[in-house]
Amino acid sequence: MQAVKITGHGDTDVIEYGEYPDPEVGPDEVLVDVKAGALNHLDVWVRRGLPGVDLEMPHVPGSDAAGVVREVGADVDRFEAGDRVAVAAGVYCGECEFCRDGDYPLCVNYHIIGEHVPGVHAEYAAVPAENLIPVPEGVDWVTAGSSTLVFQTAWRMLIDRADLEAGESVLVLGASGGVGHAALQIADYAGAEVFATGSSEEKLRYAEDHGADHVVNYEAENFADWVRAETGKRGVDVVVDYVGAGTWRDSIKSLAKGGRLVTCGGTAGGSPETDIPRIFWNQLSILGSTMATPGQIDDVMELVWDGTFEPAIREVLPMSETARAHDLIENREGFGKVVVRPDGELD
Repeated sequence: MQAVKITGHGDTDVIEYGEYPDPEVGPDEVLVDVKAGALNHLDVWVRRGLPGVDLEMPHVPGSDAAGVVREVGADVDRFEAGDRVAVAAGVYCGECEFCRDGDYPLCVNYHIIGEHVPGVHAEYAAVPAENLIPVPEGVDWVTAGSSTLVFQTAWRMLIDRADLEAGESVLVLGASGGVGHAALQIADYAGAEVFATGSSEEKLRYAEDHGADHVVNYEAENFADWVRAETGKRGVDVVVDYVGAGTWRDSIKSLAKGGRLVTCGGTAGGSPETDIPRIFWNQLSILGSTMATPGQIDDVMELVWDGTFEPAIREVLPMSETARAHDLIENREGFGKVVVRPDGELD
């Protein structure tokens, strides 16, 4: 089969698309004929190399994908050939104390398809059955293959970890990015007053069209000062910050007393300056979040499938142009998800 391959860690010249061994289907796995899959910033980090993650090369990347079941393992009874499915990339042991409590993202052996183990950006992928969710008829492959990771992440962040309530206020940084545009829609759906940042008029108009009540260009104005001016110096109840370095102190400054900052990563750096006096004096909560439980995934994806939430699509490319897809993400060209499809699917 043909697959995207990372031959080593480095710049985009380590990305290839070519022959790769056909996957072997284990007893608890499903063979998926991949129709589309989105990139996430995680794919860029994997390509560059992550501390403590030692990958066998060449490595097939990709955590998001959707397609048609072609074969099922001997122990699989949830799916059969011909089913439409999407990948939910979080893998857990099912046996540790956190798994027994049902909070699978806290699993001591938690790992992610495409990051710690081979991914799904290939013509075919063997995926554990528990990592697949059904895709209804009528949902197009680009939507199905681009939604799962960012919408589950944003849903757990806001609905579970931040415990967002109707009537509260939320600031979403980078509201046109992958997690950002999902968080924007979820915050609006939850009944929050939504503040959003972006770097261009196009991105700000998108945010307004998808739930933002207030928007600001963070390159033209300090967003913390703007938030405090917009709220009469109060601040917001919740900040969604997955940027990290460069925004962290201003995110903390944007919070009301007793506010919550929730993060799922640091695309601009993982070791920001912080503001400990403001944290303890204003009694702020800093909340981490990763991926979601199966139940949380089901809840949010039902709202994607019925059109309540929609992924913004930046561009759809053949898998042979995955290096270009990385450039789009790294250079912040446009906004929304970049989707790749096996070259044969674009004929």
